Amino acid sequence: MTDAPAPSYDRVLLKISGEALMGDQGFGLHPPTVERIAREVKSVHDLGVEICMVIGGGNIFRGLQGSAQGMERTTADYMGMLATVMNALAMQSALEGLGVFTRVISAIPMDQVCEPYIRRRAVRHLEKKRVCIFAAGTGNPYFTTDTAATLRASEMSCQAIFKGTKVDGVYDKDPVQFDDAKRFDTISYDDVLAKHLKVMDASAIALARDNKLPIIVFSLDEPGGFRGILAGEGTYTIVKG
Repeated sequence: MTDAPAPSYDRVLLKISGEALMGDQGFGLHPPTVERIAREVKSVHDLGVEICMVIGGGNIFRGLQGSAQGMERTTADYMGMLATVMNALAMQSALEGLGVFTRVISAIPMDQVCEPYIRRRAVRHLEKKRVCIFAAGTGNPYFTTDTAATLRASEMSCQAIFKGTKVDGVYDKDPVQFDDAKRFDTISYDDVLAKHLKVMDASAIALARDNKLPIIVFSLDEPGGFRGILAGEGTYTIVKG
């Protein structure tokens, strides 16, 4: 029996949407789906890779939609940040149920349920092989969790951002609606911005470009997909310079 190939990254950030935790429901958390994603994270953690996570809050509340319906934007965004804390706690529970030590680290202090964000402490958790789930976005309104993911990945010196989606990469148009949609194996940050491809929002892409941080877009629905990419397998798109 041959040894598994060494993972190509030592420290990564996994970004997933809040909607990924809904399963087939239209709203909220679906515990079996949360556990399935936690098992994917554990399989990579078992390789010795240090893992950060950022989870969106769209399954509970989305600030932009709230403001579109007449709610004041800043308030709506703070509500969205609190939704990400709920998702982070759910993922922590699932991971620790699998025996993976985890810390939820919030940009908005709420000491009873999680730690405040202190960069050096977070780095130490990673060095101790704890999964760090960064919650509450950047702590500022008008910034998405995509931007928070890129910011935290840069601060933690991650070698790549893994963006888990419903499709297996970046396409020139929606592959669900168009049979002739073309998938890119690699694409530059500038092309993503110029073509308005919905990988991450523009500020997240620009921040990743400035810090030379590759973004790997893959399907979260593909069993073993996260671990497979680290072993050099699977289908995905790399966004880089």
